[in-house]
Amino acid sequence: MKINKEGYKIIFITGLLCLAMWGVIYYLLRSESDSAVMWLSGIVLIMFWFFIVSFFREPRRVKIHDNDLIFAPCDGRVVVTERVIEDEYLGGREMLQISIFMSITNVHINWFPVGGTVKYFKYHPGRFLVAWHPKSSTENERTTTVVETENGDIVMFRQIAGVIARRIVSYMKEGKHVKQNDICGFIKFGSRIDLLIPKESELLVEIGDPVTGTQTPLARLRSSNDEN
Repeated sequence: MKINKEGYKIIFITGLLCLAMWGVIYYLLRSESDSAVMWLSGIVLIMFWFFIVSFFREPRRVKIHDNDLIFAPCDGRVVVTERVIEDEYLGGREMLQISIFMSITNVHINWFPVGGTVKYFKYHPGRFLVAWHPKSSTENERTTTVVETENGDIVMFRQIAGVIARRIVSYMKEGKHVKQNDICGFIKFGSRIDLLIPKESELLVEIGDPVTGTQTPLARLRSSNDEN
């Protein structure tokens, strides 16, 4: 199992802490009558450490490239599909929003839903409301990334921190050309991603649907001219 580089430090420190805790437990419970409790504690600590390791797993997935499709930027479950007014970058343009909630058991790598050029990136400090709270999109710590596709479509996505997630990692840089389904960042320990796409797009998922990053198509891009 490949481990994402964002986990190296946390895994190492957590391993040392678990080892130190087991050393204290061994010192306090090393008598024969308490040996069962001592070894049970050791097993629990090992299981906890393996959970931390698995959180930073980086699965091998086939990269799919399709300029007409918008793929899931993360693993999780769809919690919002609605039209919204976007005024951070697009000046009040109506967009279709798809939000995906990532639990602590999901893979937390983030991928580019489309390929193109990064036109805008900004980090926003903020609060740590639960990730499914409606105000988390505008009040929580988050990043905003805007990618313009080769066909001129604008796709925006936000990495949003939650109650547990306190560290957002993004590899964005304005002007950078990016490929669809390449890694774009990481959110540590539970979070949400909002995806804002052209309102004319054909929605391919519903609220409650599980999605897999790089594999599940969320929508099909369709310009307003295609409807005429």
